[in-house]
Amino acid sequence: MALKDKYDDLLKLGETLGTKDGGWKEEGGKLKVWGTVEYQLQKDALWDKIKSYAGWENEVAADIKVEKTDVYGIWTVKSGDTLSKIAKSAYDDGKLYMKIFEANKGLLKDPDKIQVGQKLTIPNK
Repeated sequence: MALKDKYDDLLKLGETLGTKDGGWKEEGGKLKVWGTVEYQLQKDALWDKIKSYAGWENEVAADIKVEKTDVYGIWTVKSGDTLSKIAKSAYDDGKLYMKIFEANKGLLKDPDKIQVGQKLTIPNK
């Protein structure tokens, strides 16, 4: 199986995240991927995906850059999301949900009331 086939979901995620100047090539038994994402949150999502594959350490070389560092990222609320679930995903700690609430006080009035489609600022860690 070609590495491109094995890591097809990773390449699709890169497209979904809007990776700019991105690309890939198989060279020397490795899949080399590169590109620039808008926020660190997206870069971390790509790395989490890379690390989900068995043997990635010997098969992938990634150079992913970040455009903006003023915030960790922007999260579009999906059905089933809560601030604590978002905090768990972004910070590995659901108890940090108030950090997200405070950063979005202009949009949110209650930490228990978020709506699908809202774009929330996720402050840096």
